[in-house]
Amino acid sequence: MAPMLRPGDRVRLVSPASYPSPELLAESVTVLESWGLVVEIGAHALDQWGYMAGRDEDRLADLDDAFRDPGVRAVIASRGGAGAYRIADDIDFAAVRADPKPMVGFSDITALHLALWRHCGLTGIHGYLTGSRSSAATRRLLMSGEPTVLHRDPLAMTVAAEVPGTTTGDLVGGHLGTVAHAVGTVLPSLAGTILFLEAELAIGLGHVDRQLTQLIRSGALQGLRGVVLGRFPGFEDYTDRGWTLVDVFRDRLGSLGVPVLGGIDVGHGPDPLSLPLGPAAVLDTAAGTLTVGPVVR
Repeated sequence: MAPMLRPGDRVRLVSPASYPSPELLAESVTVLESWGLVVEIGAHALDQWGYMAGRDEDRLADLDDAFRDPGVRAVIASRGGAGAYRIADDIDFAAVRADPKPMVGFSDITALHLALWRHCGLTGIHGYLTGSRSSAATRRLLMSGEPTVLHRDPLAMTVAAEVPGTTTGDLVGGHLGTVAHAVGTVLPSLAGTILFLEAELAIGLGHVDRQLTQLIRSGALQGLRGVVLGRFPGFEDYTDRGWTLVDVFRDRLGSLGVPVLGGIDVGHGPDPLSLPLGPAAVLDTAAGTLTVGPVVR
């Protein structure tokens, strides 16, 4: 586990997936500097190669440079998008193990979180810097060694997909599509873990069904202890031949025989909360809480 950040520490903004707008990058710098941190920007953070922030080798070089630099104390993705999955297997994991530092990001950055957990046991943050609520949550996770307690939103759609129970395990996961596509590549063993999932509406219910079925049929969910459902924006009023997203979750996740906690306010959409990835967690549907250990010490 990495040490907590303190004012004066250096952090590095990199773009392992898609490129941010200059305005978004500048906003991230302003937020981090307001915490008293010294902000550096990866050499290729604003490069453009199709929908990615430069060629694979350049995005990987920025990421590895950040992990190899002993003065950099956290690595923060400028945004998600697409492309992190192309370089996740090639990270300098020896450098990460030699000097652990938290990775911050979500969406496509899930591929990096999965690879870093699989090869290094590195804790990270499914988080964001845009929005006062998001930035405050991310700051607390980076600059405090306190555990996190997230409470179920009783009005969230996914509450109806819950399966009662209490369980413990290391918390892993992130964006559903990225987790499913990591089968056979960077997906770590999920035995003994609690799996967090979130996604926004892309194609439809069948897309989610295929992703969950891939995880189930591949054997990736064997030994899983629980599932936590975050935000799924766009699905609130979406139906397909009488089924909603809740029906898909009940059908696919309900057969796993593990507790399922819905309504955790983390994921895509405006100003979400941030979530530790990797630490030991307690899922309790009776209390409607997810309690996660600290990311830093």
